[in-house]
Amino acid sequence: MKKILFLMTLCLAFLAVTPLFADKISKEHESEYFYVNVPIARVFPYRKGYVVEYKKSLAGRARVYLPMEWFSGAATKGEYISMPTGPAWPYLTIYYKNGEFSHVRLYVRRDLRHETWGNIPLNVNLDEHFENVTDIKLEF
Repeated sequence: MKKILFLMTLCLAFLAVTPLFADKISKEHESEYFYVNVPIARVFPYRKGYVVEYKKSLAGRARVYLPMEWFSGAATKGEYISMPTGPAWPYLTIYYKNGEFSHVRLYVRRDLRHETWGNIPLNVNLDEHFENVTDIKLEF
């Protein structure tokens, strides 16, 4: 009986101490990046970039403007990923490094005839929205 009580006490002590070491181990492997996935309602290609209309948390929509230069060159801030038909996209993934905007990935449907793609009329000028864009500020 004393052996069983001793073994149970030893097991409980082990279980009580294990989480203390787990926290120390996880902080060593913690990434400096975190991300936010945002479901997209519509994507509008524009000559200076992409106008992305995304769904806010309750009701309503908001827009972000992604300049074309973010998606080209060696040190890009954006990645355009064309996906086949599927229920998981379109969406926008915004990455932050140490709390600051790092880069964005735009996951869209490959088929430009899909309802999530839109067109901006030629007489609409959105150029000022694409000037001096350095990060993305989301509305929730």
